[in-house]
Amino acid sequence: MIVARAWAGERYAVLGLARSGAATVRALLAADVEVVAWDTDDARRDEIRDPDARWLTIEDVGTWHNLDEIDALVVSPGVPLNTHPLAHAARAAGVPIIGDIQLFAEARAELPAHKVVGITGTNGKSTTTALVTHILKTSGVPALMGGNIGLPILAQDPLPEGGVYVLELSSYQIDLTQTLDCEVAVLLNLTPDHLDRYDGFAGYAASKARLFAMQSAGHDAVIGIGEAASAAIARSLSTRGEHLTKIAPGVCMDQSRWPALQGPHNAQNALAAIAVAKALGVGEADIDRGLESFTGLPHRMEKVGEIGGVAFVDDSKATNPESTAPALMAFPRVHWIVGGRAKGDDLDACRPGFGHVVCAYTIGEAGPRFAAILRHDVAVEEVGTLEAAVTQAARAAAPGDVVLLSPAAASFDQFRDYEHRGAAFRAAVGALA
Repeated sequence: MIVARAWAGERYAVLGLARSGAATVRALLAADVEVVAWDTDDARRDEIRDPDARWLTIEDVGTWHNLDEIDALVVSPGVPLNTHPLAHAARAAGVPIIGDIQLFAEARAELPAHKVVGITGTNGKSTTTALVTHILKTSGVPALMGGNIGLPILAQDPLPEGGVYVLELSSYQIDLTQTLDCEVAVLLNLTPDHLDRYDGFAGYAASKARLFAMQSAGHDAVIGIGEAASAAIARSLSTRGEHLTKIAPGVCMDQSRWPALQGPHNAQNALAAIAVAKALGVGEADIDRGLESFTGLPHRMEKVGEIGGVAFVDDSKATNPESTAPALMAFPRVHWIVGGRAKGDDLDACRPGFGHVVCAYTIGEAGPRFAAILRHDVAVEEVGTLEAAVTQAARAAAPGDVVLLSPAAASFDQFRDYEHRGAAFRAAVGALA
């Protein structure tokens, strides 16, 4: 794991014990930090109990009245800083509120010489993070990925000298980080999301922009300029000159040699990854080889089966309309499974792809609303459940068609998370055979 001697003797409170929180507790204990940890989930608390860990106390920090007794409050990204009472109390007491990415930033001085790539954006972060990591590894550069992609960075073994840490960073993680100076920082795109956590879209965009504010001026920035907000951030960095790469939308590319990188959204992801690799000194031949051999990620435009000439594609990670839109554009004839817990009131971002939709099958909480929106433009069936949608879509699809799960909504109405939803889709497809 990654630890820092500089933490020794401190007292930290850790709120939230899911993957990143549990890894944080273990790293802090390994560095002889006194830790008070809490999660409202009994099972998560039980997982980190250790009778031999003399510096660990499991106690509801929300009941504390002496927050000034701790050196920092480490919270999981899922803790809403704008509404959680403990966050308000910590601010009032002058206690820093940080996350595991900030702890990683503090540990960097004790790691073998390395570089860090930070990748953020509303959509495409995970694919680009995995793609950059793959290109580096295939070119012989020691690399690992972590962060929002689901791999806690503090749980990883340190890389040898010359290694590159590739971090997927959500806005929540950036909010909890103050000193991460990425050698290469990437903003893929900016569309409204997570607005319940921010003072409007401007607040969300400002959170993303902080990734560049933490950088040294001579380090590289890669920014997709397809939206006004991201273009404005790029303009604010114009003094970086050759250390600023802008990726314009609609660039024509030959993606035929990249089977896992189809569609216009993946063209942007590939361009960003190419820019990162070049900034890190990777040669063009190695970049090409990495693009060709990349196999993609689960639940991100993942082909999970083909039956009778009909392809079944799992894009469960598409949890908002903006991320679904390019998936619709990637195939000429789509049987679209859409719905879940809506993040907004419309599907306007998907409208350019409506001409590709043979029929939409709506599911979940948003099913009736999405059906009402779509009925004016495409054929719609309100089916309610994912299993029923797969069955009906498979029955209606002709050879050459694609049955696409790209929900444009969160999963939490019917599933634990998008991964659970994607696994259910795969199982439903498997049951057809």
